[in-house]
Amino acid sequence: MDDLDRRILQVLQRDASLSVEKIASEVGSSKSPVWARIKKLKDSGVISKEVALLDPEKIGQTEVFFIAVKTDQHEENWLERFSDAVQDMPEIQEAHRLAGEIDYLLKVRVENTRAFDAFYKRLVARVRLFAVTSSLSMETLKSTTQMQV
Repeated sequence: MDDLDRRILQVLQRDASLSVEKIASEVGSSKSPVWARIKKLKDSGVISKEVALLDPEKIGQTEVFFIAVKTDQHEENWLERFSDAVQDMPEIQEAHRLAGEIDYLLKVRVENTRAFDAFYKRLVARVRLFAVTSSLSMETLKSTTQMQV
């Protein structure tokens, strides 16, 4: 990956709906090489997908909770049930297995605290959790999908 690829990726991360002509103009290149590089970046998996980012306010998903999970079970069966639950529950936007005191961290987006309570009850009905701490995000200081390239 060279500097032109990085500039193309920076533009695409801001707005993947731009025309190849517009991208080429922004990165200081011509249309054909930019098109070929975008294709190469997609074929190689550097660009894994293109998505539409929704405004949470406009779709009524304004509350973000972070759930810190500790488990006393580390068997394969428990992990499969937990992983299946995480994959099946659309409220979970991110799930991370951590090193350290907390085993898992979940980012959950819902419309309100009542919806969070319903989500939580569904989660614990599917898999036994040893200790859970939920925190409501009061303000988002930064949220981005862009990565430094």
